[in-house]
Amino acid sequence: MTIGIWVLGDQLWTGQAALSSREAAKTQTPVILIESRHYAQKRPYHSQKLVLVWSAMRHFAEELHSAGWQVTYEITDKFEPALLKWIKQNGISELRVMTPNDRPFMQLIQNLQLDCSLNLIPNSHFLWSKTEFQDWANSRKRLLMEDFYREGRKRFNILMDGNKPIDGQWNFDKQNRRPPKGKLTTPAPLWFEPDEITRSVIEEIKGQNLASYGEIEPFRWGVTRSDALAVLEHFLTQCLPTFGPYQDAMVTGEETLWHSLISPYLNLGLLTPLEVITAAQKAYFEQDLELNSVEGFIRQVLGWREYMQGIYHFQDEDYRNLNWFNHNEPLPDFYWHSSQTDMNCLHQVLKQVENTGYAHHIQRLMVLSNFALIVGVSPQEIEAWFHAAFLDAHDWVMQTNVIGMGQFADGGILASKPYASSANYINKMSDYCKNCTYDLKQRTGKKACPFNFFYWDFLSRHQEQLKSQGRMNLVLGNLKRMKAGELPEIKALAADWRKKNK
Repeated sequence: MTIGIWVLGDQLWTGQAALSSREAAKTQTPVILIESRHYAQKRPYHSQKLVLVWSAMRHFAEELHSAGWQVTYEITDKFEPALLKWIKQNGISELRVMTPNDRPFMQLIQNLQLDCSLNLIPNSHFLWSKTEFQDWANSRKRLLMEDFYREGRKRFNILMDGNKPIDGQWNFDKQNRRPPKGKLTTPAPLWFEPDEITRSVIEEIKGQNLASYGEIEPFRWGVTRSDALAVLEHFLTQCLPTFGPYQDAMVTGEETLWHSLISPYLNLGLLTPLEVITAAQKAYFEQDLELNSVEGFIRQVLGWREYMQGIYHFQDEDYRNLNWFNHNEPLPDFYWHSSQTDMNCLHQVLKQVENTGYAHHIQRLMVLSNFALIVGVSPQEIEAWFHAAFLDAHDWVMQTNVIGMGQFADGGILASKPYASSANYINKMSDYCKNCTYDLKQRTGKKACPFNFFYWDFLSRHQEQLKSQGRMNLVLGNLKRMKAGELPEIKALAADWRKKNK
């Protein structure tokens, strides 16, 4: 018998389950990695996403070869022909694959007509297995992330003092929402110059016209585990000490602020969640850091990331099609072409995404997703855009974050209320409104900010549904206090904007 391993493009670490299962016999174990051009064209992916994944795969193949594995690297149109050829050439009787994170790729693998047995090894990409999350979820009446996060803190003994959280407090959110007032001195991010492998990937993508969205250069992301570890270390020493207070802030010209920039590396396997969490906890004790900064970061990895993956597999496959508000407006073209919008907040964030494939969580949630929600864009259209546009995007990431969190299309399975706001929130948490053609204080008239009239139009359209969400009743009461004639004018502005932007 010959056992072979297929390493997928988001499973790039030597400790992943399939490789670990053959570590003792690695010199006798054929391994294959496959770049599929056809799969890459299923979506209009950001150019830098293609560069990141393919360069990281090629670097990882070299790492495996240096460690003694029998490595084959294929660049082909479709997965199946290259895989079958390799299986035949190496006499593979059993193919081992670590279970994919995403349902569509799992279906792809299960539909392959293989000439050998398929052994799906349980995924070790997350701290919680599917079964463990399901057991937790089935024991609950509610699936609040905060409850799950606290359970994770206890289970993995992170920032704990016995059975209680350090300093007696689980969550420091209130201390981590400081507006960006005054002059901020932000740390420079750690970027990298493309090496020979990365440059060759860039040229291949250009030459084959594979790029669909965004700028391919300058490409500054890391592509190896050593790069990813360097980014983590840079964050822990240069950014984490002051990360907490301004983690929700948005500033013109500031692409990264104090954010870690590790999500693309975590989601490819170049970093593992436990090493990131324990490194942050170690930094807290050794560097005498503020607890609100460290806890806020750990909650993103131990809480939010694990929770999103857990919900993704806990819900059935139809979750991707949910549309609680029955929103069916098309995605505005300016999401693909930032120069087409004169709303400064959207222009700034969308231009940043075009240039880098990155935006931090508040830019995503309260600018990009918020606007799509209040306009009434199809949840499936905005989710598809997020999936294509961001470097860290995968099916398990974007379904829960966009369908559930951003668009509230699941009716409250994941979030306790819709994340919808007017221009007031954006003005509070950013400087974008200062240089905008629209007036953030107006909700009617020629200078009215679209965030304002769409926000109140959204509340009016869905007030009967929103009444069932207890946290929304206070703001819904403001609809009744509007002066006569204002709401019809708001609705007319919203309808006219939609007509012009179809």
